[in-house]
Parts: sequence; structure tokens; C-alpha cells
Amino acid sequence: MTPSLEISRTRFQQNLAAVQERIGPAQLMLAMKDDAYGHGVEWAASAATDATRPVELFGGYDVHTSLRIRAQAEHATVFAWADSSDDEIERALRARIQVGVGAAEYLRRVTDVAGRVGLTARVHLKIDTGLHRNGIRPEDWPRVIADAMAAQRAGLIEVVGVWSHLAEASDAEDDESARAFRDAVEVVRAMGAAPQSLHLTASAASWWRPELRGTVCRIGAFCYGIRSADGPEIPGVTPIAALRARVIEERASEVVIGLGAFHGLPSNLVGASVGTPGGLREIVRIDATSTLVRNWSGARVGDTVTVFGPGEQGESDATTLAERIDTVGEEIITRLTSAVRRVIVD
Repeated sequence: MTPSLEISRTRFQQNLAAVQERIGPAQLMLAMKDDAYGHGVEWAASAATDATRPVELFGGYDVHTSLRIRAQAEHATVFAWADSSDDEIERALRARIQVGVGAAEYLRRVTDVAGRVGLTARVHLKIDTGLHRNGIRPEDWPRVIADAMAAQRAGLIEVVGVWSHLAEASDAEDDESARAFRDAVEVVRAMGAAPQSLHLTASAASWWRPELRGTVCRIGAFCYGIRSADGPEIPGVTPIAALRARVIEERASEVVIGLGAFHGLPSNLVGASVGTPGGLREIVRIDATSTLVRNWSGARVGDTVTVFGPGEQGESDATTLAERIDTVGEEIITRLTSAVRRVIVD
């Protein structure tokens, strides 16, 4: 009785359409880090390319993920922004994967690999606008851009994008970051580049701060129906996943379901409500491979318990569950191990 994460292909494609409508004319970059936020890269890339309005731009985070996307989306643009080894850079270039560059040393390695294999690297240069996650510092930006333009003139790279991350700590800080981003883009253009992909915003800022959008919006969580923690519902976007487990033992006052901490269920979710055939019931204890839930009249081995899921009794989505333990919805899903089957439903 293996637990399962049931994933709706239809809801996913509806979410993609809602996001694309919201952010237009900016282009959606579908972020697929952490195995498509725990939902599985292969099916998600396939469903996105088969949608009524196909996704044409994917963000794979690392080269390994981006290669998995490329296998499902041969003609799409795929972007890998994590620093990579020289071998990974070569594999990315051969697979026509664009790379993010946020340091002078990494730019040098990318140009070296491009020269060695005889391919032009298409790069997105990252300016650090204040998050300090990585990126080229503003005081170093002109010098690094000059190096990038020399490499472009030599045919080693093509600067196709400029990007950054927002801290999303306050509107004022994000406004300041946006100004720094625009200044950085102007430096790039003044030195002779013509980047088409300008991306600063992720899910929340892309949705709620349209004035900060560039030509591209990197959106992951919202496409999978995962709203921001303590954030409002997202019009037109619904959760695509439901976490279910079966009753494996019935006791006097509790039932035991086959889902536990070793499957990735946080052990501090004791007290959360789950959906059962007898209505809402409380989680009593979370063990390694099982969870105790308050019993209900007529409970039987094999009954289905829904930990979260849209339109179900229990928590309606992963974020609602996550808010109980002061975390985010994507953590609830991404920590689920491969022992939880991913089941694709219509």
C-alpha cells in the first residue's frame, strides 16, 4: 500500500494558461528546480510542451535537470543558472542549453569551454541587486561586461539575457533592486549587447508587481498551484497535487496509515487534520514509515486518507499544511521521497 502523490495534468495546464495570461506580454520561464518542485521533471516538461499554449522557455536550475527537460522539449529554450563543472558546461552547450553567469571566474570558464569545443555559449549575465545569493556586484559589473563583450566579439559567447533575484522582503527593497537591475541592463546595452531575455521576478513578484516584470518571468511554484506562505489565493490557479495513503492497521482509538517521516512527511505535523471516509481526523503521531490518525466509525484496512488535496476534506493544499509549521508549500512536496509514487491523473 504505497503512498501516492496524485498529480493532475489538466490542472497543471490550466495553471500554465492562467499564469501566461496574467504576465503577458512577458514570456513564462517555467522553473523546474527540485525535480519540478517534487512533481517530476519528465511529465511536467511533456505536459507543458503539449499545452494549448505551449511553454517555450524552461528554467532547469542545474545542467542535469536541464538535460532531462531537453529530452522532453527538443525545440524549447532551456536555461540552467547554477554554476557547473567544465564537463557540465560542455554538455550544456552541446544540448543548446543557455547558462547563467554570475561571476567573473565562471564567465572565464564558460568562454574557455566554448573555445575548446568550438561552440558559442548563450549566456544570461546576473547582476547582484541586493539579495547576495550570487551575482556580479554592481562595482564589478562594467569590467565583467567588458570581458563578456570581448568574448562575444570573438564568437565564444552571445549575451542573450540579463537577470537577477529579488529578496521580496519589502516593496521598497524590491523597488531599489529593480532600479539597480535597469541600470545594469543599460550598461550592457551601452557596451553593444542586445539581450532579449530580461528577468528579475519569480512567482509572487511576477503576479503581484507587474511593474517589475521584464521580458521574461521565472515562475515555478504558482504553476504547480503552490501559493506563497501566508499569501492570498491566486485567481485562476489551483493546487495540482493530492497526497494520499492507505490504512494499514486499525486499532481501538487510532488507525495507522502507510506514510511516515521516512517518506518525507514532517514529524512536527502532529495535530493537523486529514481527510478520511469518516470526515476530518487529527494526526496523533508520525513515525518512521507510518502515521497514527484518530479512528472513525467503520474504518477498514485499505481505506484512503488524504493528507492534502484540492477539493478534499483535510488541508486543501500543501501550503495550508506548511503554514502550520512555519514553512512553505514547496518544502512539503519536495521533501517527499521516491517511495511516494507520483501518479499522473487527468
